[in-house]
Amino acid sequence: MSKFFNTVGGKLRANQPLRRTLIVLAGFAVGAALLVLFVVNRKAPERLETAVVPVSVTVIEAKSLPFRLEARGHGVARPAETWQAVANVAGRVVERHPNLEGGAILGKGAELLVLDPSRYELSIAEARSELAALVAEGPQLDTEEANTRRLLELERERLTLAEQELSRIENLAETGAVSLSQLDEQRRATLAQRQAVASLENTLALLPSRREMLDAQRERAGTRLAQAQRDLEDTRFVAPYDLRLSEVEVELHQFVGVGQTLFQADNLSAAEVEAHVPVSMMRRLVGGIAPADPPNEALDLSERIDFSTIDAKLEMVGAPGANWKGRVTRIASGLDPVTRTVRVVVRVDHPYRDARPPERPPLQRGVYTRVRLSVPSPEPLLAVPAEAVHAGEVFLVDDDDRLERRPVEVAFEQRNLAVIAAGLASGERVVVDDLPSALHGMPLAPRRDEALERQIAARATGDEP
Repeated sequence: MSKFFNTVGGKLRANQPLRRTLIVLAGFAVGAALLVLFVVNRKAPERLETAVVPVSVTVIEAKSLPFRLEARGHGVARPAETWQAVANVAGRVVERHPNLEGGAILGKGAELLVLDPSRYELSIAEARSELAALVAEGPQLDTEEANTRRLLELERERLTLAEQELSRIENLAETGAVSLSQLDEQRRATLAQRQAVASLENTLALLPSRREMLDAQRERAGTRLAQAQRDLEDTRFVAPYDLRLSEVEVELHQFVGVGQTLFQADNLSAAEVEAHVPVSMMRRLVGGIAPADPPNEALDLSERIDFSTIDAKLEMVGAPGANWKGRVTRIASGLDPVTRTVRVVVRVDHPYRDARPPERPPLQRGVYTRVRLSVPSPEPLLAVPAEAVHAGEVFLVDDDDRLERRPVEVAFEQRNLAVIAAGLASGERVVVDDLPSALHGMPLAPRRDEALERQIAARATGDEP
């Protein structure tokens, strides 16, 4: 029996690889049958038609608008006129205004400081006395001239008689009727008379030079008197205009010397701001001003550019509402060496008028201001919001309400507006939204924003900041 089982077991072990092969082939056959079955019974995929939804966008109509060309800059305010009081004479301070302190405001005509005037009053008295003495010499010289002329007439008559007597004696001496000693005596008398006449004539000849010398002495004395009076006036310091004191360097009873600085005061009637404006902005601004017709030899820039057409407004940086209206008076020589900007000088009249600190402080020394200069453009300009320009392109809505991307040329930007020089026509619809996916030809649902169009028009004319 054991022999039988061993024989059967051996046969089974010999057929085991064949069985495994048959099982694998049977699996492949079943899989292929199932695959054929699925392919024969498959269904075609259903196609679902999805409608494309237009993107809602905000648009404005491009228009050529009246435009004000602007140039902006910054600058520090300073008084248009500053009085630096310097002592022209030496002396001790005998009077000092009680409010003569830095920051004080004093009115025109206020007496600020007085130096000791005693020495200059003495000089005036001395000069007046000398002048009076010289003036008195004038009539005396006139009287002397009149007396000398009368004496000269008498002496000339005596000389005539002496010469006649000398002629008779000479005739008698020829006949021997008189002695030679009498002839010599008459000759001596005649010569003495001639000398007297010549002396009086010489005195009269010297009178004009003496009168000129007297006039020169009187003039010198008058000059000394005027100088003494001027020195006396220089002892008093009176406010020539309404002013504000900035620095005071003198005290009561202090002795000051000639040339010493006493105090510094600013004129309250006007202030100036030297605004530093970029060259490109200034060129654009000047290009909008109608050219003047200056003479060929005109050297001043104000004769070639009509500064009165420039509207100037100033605003205190950091203080909204504190603003002033000014006028351009001149352009300082040369560009700023650091920033390479144009230095435009703007003048503000009465900077302390209507001051209401702290809401509206006065435009005083050291105030940092923002300056805006503007002129009307000679012709309307096509402007759109600056954010509507994307890397040199604008998004338009065509007649079929589809997106069109068009390159444009931007002339300049101002007040968050881009002025278009080329690539855009008036009347076209411009997309002002920032589209996340701007595909050319995509359908759009435009909505016109007329309020934004009015805002752009106001911003173009400068009516809105």
